[in-house]
Amino acid sequence: MKLNDKMCRNARPEAKARKLADGGGLYLEVTPRGTKLWRLKYRYLGREKKLSLGSYPTITLADARKARDAAKKALAAGHDPSAQKKAEKRERAQEATNTFEVIAREWHTMKTPEWSAVNAKTVLDRLERDVFPALGAVPIKAITHTMLLDLANGVKARGAHELAKRIIQMARHIFQYAIITGRAEVNIAADLKGLIKPQPTRHFAAIETADLPAFLADLDAARAGMQRQTYLALRFMMLTFVRTGEMIGARWEEIDWEARQWIVPAMRMKMSKEHIVPLSCQALEVLHDLRALHDNATLVFPSRTNPKATMSNNTILMALERMGYRGRMTGHGFRALAMSAAMEKLGYRHEVPDAQLAHAKRGDVARAYDRAKFLPERVRLMQDWADYLDTIAVGGATVVPLRPLSATGR
Repeated sequence: MKLNDKMCRNARPEAKARKLADGGGLYLEVTPRGTKLWRLKYRYLGREKKLSLGSYPTITLADARKARDAAKKALAAGHDPSAQKKAEKRERAQEATNTFEVIAREWHTMKTPEWSAVNAKTVLDRLERDVFPALGAVPIKAITHTMLLDLANGVKARGAHELAKRIIQMARHIFQYAIITGRAEVNIAADLKGLIKPQPTRHFAAIETADLPAFLADLDAARAGMQRQTYLALRFMMLTFVRTGEMIGARWEEIDWEARQWIVPAMRMKMSKEHIVPLSCQALEVLHDLRALHDNATLVFPSRTNPKATMSNNTILMALERMGYRGRMTGHGFRALAMSAAMEKLGYRHEVPDAQLAHAKRGDVARAYDRAKFLPERVRLMQDWADYLDTIAVGGATVVPLRPLSATGR
């Protein structure tokens, strides 16, 4: 007689274990302690074997029958249900150890030789700060589209649009690595491509070239109440066209006094390519003042509180705000200003200041960035620009190009 749920529920323990048969080799074993265990008796390759299907009532009678039928199908296909169950258990245990963090760190270690030291550190920092706390302990096969999307949207919600997009990109590479190494079947991160929209392009505030004389007058007026290094940093930024991060990390060993050049190493450049900054007479004067200010320093712009650290990235912005230029001018704005003035006031063709600004974009012909491209013209440009600033600071006179236009440089 087949079992029913009432029979299973009311089965009482006895001195010895007893079996309540359901048919097809399935039975409920009731132990002396009252535990009720589902078992399946079957034969495989001529040997009698036994398969555990779980305990009642966690596994119901209906569940046990389904498990029995599945085992019978496996037998019909030539498989041993017991061996199959052990293999599945091992696979689940292995999957549990294949967490997102384990695989991500393997991927990072594999890619590190291909990256710069700065890039490798940046990627790992992003993973440790933003990804691992949410997904690190989750088996990679258990991660869903929703989990990834929620993580990216959470990062985006705090204003880090580009970082949210990059997290999805990193996850796509990590899932692909997991697939290649046999620990995932589907790249769910690839399905999310395009769902994290980049932040609308934000143009850095910058004054117009017509405002330069007034700005220089304001800078001179604010000089007395400004830290000497901050004033010199503003001057140096104006004279060199560099980004704030590139400037504050400058080291004295990068200055070639004889060649009158500053060689910015690849690790601090946005395009990860070494960059030459020709130094005008005025820029060299600023450097001499800074050298006298920090006699034995390694950094050109050290922190006031820790000589081994760089000046704060916000120093320039805060100084501009104190001058009354909040929302009107930023450190990055000097680059836009220099580009406009180089063409409008000094007559240089676009390619020369563009090369000095290191504007090469990934994916175009300029990927093969030549650090010395247009260098003779750039040397002239940097001196012309410094002279132009001096001229308008003194009397506001209209400046004409110092050399005639030519096909090669101007």
